[in-house]
This record gives sequence, structure tokens and C-alpha cells, in this order.
Amino acid sequence: QVQLVESGGGLVQPGGSLRLSCAVSRRIFNIYTMGWYRQAPGKQRELVAVIRSGGATNYADTVKGRFTVSRDNAKNTVDLQMNSLKPEDTAVYYCNTQYGGNDYWGQGTQVTVSS
Repeated sequence: QVQLVESGGGLVQPGGSLRLSCAVSRRIFNIYTMGWYRQAPGKQRELVAVIRSGGATNYADTVKGRFTVSRDNAKNTVDLQMNSLKPEDTAVYYCNTQYGGNDYWGQGTQVTVSS
């Protein structure tokens, strides 16, 4: 069993920044991948970023160069630093992991980019 809790969302102006954090209920040093997804109203959930245990990362083309995902194995957290935010980044952001053959999701945190 793994519980994920996202935090850090809110309302920000275009060009602004937010840092999202995902707190994990288990040690993450032995979890190979942690990911961030987002879902905008009326759209499918999409991958934003993934970080692996060794630090390797993967980003959606739409966020590459603006977002940075990181993990702190000691604190059992996975963060998503979002810079140069655009209105199209508006969505509910979810933390995700696969553990023991199962998918686990957080409750989501709302990010709204608007002037």
C-alpha cells in the first residue's frame, strides 16, 4: 500500500512559478519510477514528468525546459518545479507511482494559470 499526497497548487499569473510536492507514505528509494500527470477539464490525463531511482528524467514536450522534477529519497518526496507557467498548464496535477504491480495516485492539486 502506498499513499500519495500532493500539495503546492494554486492560482498563478502567466509567467509565474509554482512548486508542487508529493509526499509518499513509504520509502521511495526502492521505487523505480515516480511521475507527475495532469488533467485539464474535458481532456485526458497526460504525463508531465517522470523521475527514476537513479535520477534520470523524462518530460512531455509541452513542459520540457520549463518544468523540473526531482526526488528526495531521504524525505520520501517528489517535487515538480514549474516555471514560465502558461494558461494551458491549467489542470489538476497528480502524483503517481507503480509499486508491487499496482498503480497509486494522489488526490490531485489544482493549478490555475490566469491573469
